Amino acid sequence: MFEELEYSSMSVAKLLGRPLNDIETKYAPKMLYVKGPMDIPLQGPRVSIIGSRKASPNGIENAKTITRTLIENQTVIVSGLAEGIDTSAHETTIAAGGKTIAVLGTPLNKVYPRKNLQLQQEIMADHLALSQFPIGHITTPKDFVLRNRTMALISDATIIVEAGDTSGSLHQGWEALRLGRSLFIWKSVLNNKQLSWPEKMLQYGAMELSDPTDVFEVLPSHLKMLDVFQ
Repeated sequence: MFEELEYSSMSVAKLLGRPLNDIETKYAPKMLYVKGPMDIPLQGPRVSIIGSRKASPNGIENAKTITRTLIENQTVIVSGLAEGIDTSAHETTIAAGGKTIAVLGTPLNKVYPRKNLQLQQEIMADHLALSQFPIGHITTPKDFVLRNRTMALISDATIIVEAGDTSGSLHQGWEALRLGRSLFIWKSVLNNKQLSWPEKMLQYGAMELSDPTDVFEVLPSHLKMLDVFQ
């Protein structure tokens, strides 16, 4: 798929530019494989925008709205290059001149879904793609669960825009909470009484999100500014 792909390998600590705490060390992959021109260690706040592969039109529009608000405030958008919400988050970021990171469930030289080949190529050329799976690794369904854990790890916060009771996005939600990251659930998801998972995550510290600007209250750059004015 990608002949003679040139890439870098590094630890999560090098990518983030800081030592990992005990919980992060326990769940971090031993190595990351990275392709793209984005500065390393990563600069600025990072937020994962995730959700259903078979997203509704309303879910796609919500993802676009949230993404635009975040990148207007210099936030890097992280997602998993899957269909639906992930693709919308990446494409909206690129179209608006923001920066995005794709965390892959495959090695860097593979594409899933195949329809995102051009998008993955663009992210590798102008943004950042990373994988914890070496070239030659044979992909299994479990790899996408591990990918979600890594997405939560490298992000300061995660937003679930839309997800059913069996969505893979729920894995990342629980990982974010386990790692001590902020987890937001979009308001329309919480209003869907047919879903059982949102209430469970709220009990463990997830927060309802009705205004995308509320995310800035938990991001590192905002917290540093609060320290300055205290």
